[in-house]
Amino acid sequence: MHSTKVTYPEPMQLTGILDQYESFQVTPCIGTEFPKANLAEWLSSPNADALLRDLAITIAQRGVVFFRAQTGLDGELQKELTHRLGVQSGKPAGHRLSKHPLHLIRKDDPEMGILDPGRQQKLHAVENSQKRQRAVLEYHSDGSYEVCPPDFTMLRMTEIPPTGGDTLWASGYELYDRLSTPYQKFFESLTAQHEVPSLRKLAETEPGIYDGPRGAPANTDMQFKQSHPMVRTHPVTGWKTLFAGGLHCRRINDVTDFESEQLLSKIISLVGDNHDLQVRFRWNNPGDVAIWDNRCVLHCPTQDHYGLGGRMGYRTMGIAEQPYFDPNSVSRQEALAAAAK
Repeated sequence: MHSTKVTYPEPMQLTGILDQYESFQVTPCIGTEFPKANLAEWLSSPNADALLRDLAITIAQRGVVFFRAQTGLDGELQKELTHRLGVQSGKPAGHRLSKHPLHLIRKDDPEMGILDPGRQQKLHAVENSQKRQRAVLEYHSDGSYEVCPPDFTMLRMTEIPPTGGDTLWASGYELYDRLSTPYQKFFESLTAQHEVPSLRKLAETEPGIYDGPRGAPANTDMQFKQSHPMVRTHPVTGWKTLFAGGLHCRRINDVTDFESEQLLSKIISLVGDNHDLQVRFRWNNPGDVAIWDNRCVLHCPTQDHYGLGGRMGYRTMGIAEQPYFDPNSVSRQEALAAAAK
């Protein structure tokens, strides 16, 4: 009996083409900002593919990248950019942009999510009606309930309140590195269940819900529930990242309910207790952009701006590979230490 050897992608290396543009690391662990770059010019450049390839690698390494006042971008350019980032970093053929299952009901562009004040206030009505004491529970990875979840999410804000509405990200690479070796090995042996029960309920009761492929042929399950490795290997960097915890991660498989609750609580406490593995972005201008990699970060909105002014944004998400764990992959800290030798 012959066993088939599984092969995994080789990590991608930066060429340095982005070094000509001013940038800085927002924190040592996560987040890079290009304060003067023009994404519309990058898209129309003769060497656009090379620029976007290195941008995709940078996002994969740093978790999230920020751009200011990108007023030259519109919805179509945003969709093009999000998709091309995935193409240039090796996403599977046939995978495109995520389609929201409610787009037919909302009469929206299927590939463009709209963050408008009315929808957001209604979405968070329950939390906002109570004293907010554990906002850390709102951290999540976009679309983790899919067989093939998103790679890059791009959020472009067009209306900004005078204060409030910041977004935070937490590094899955660093969450993994903060665990002791026994915990790392334990988590590597487990899978976790991701789901959105509210979408499943709508699928059962709302005849207008979209039931076609949501950006990939495999993403058609109307249960909106999927199990993934708790530790996944990022195909672009080759680094291990903790892919569990947060709003959509409901249960760890093959352990008791009590053990699952304890382990998920441990993960979310690691996020909340360690501000040095987080980055917080203040949206200053119309056209400010954040692009993050859902494979290696959790993110969380700050619901403190209601009644202070409008906050409007547009979100696109590319669709990546099905999550996997390569036992021969390394952690971010291991990779950085090896590169420094």
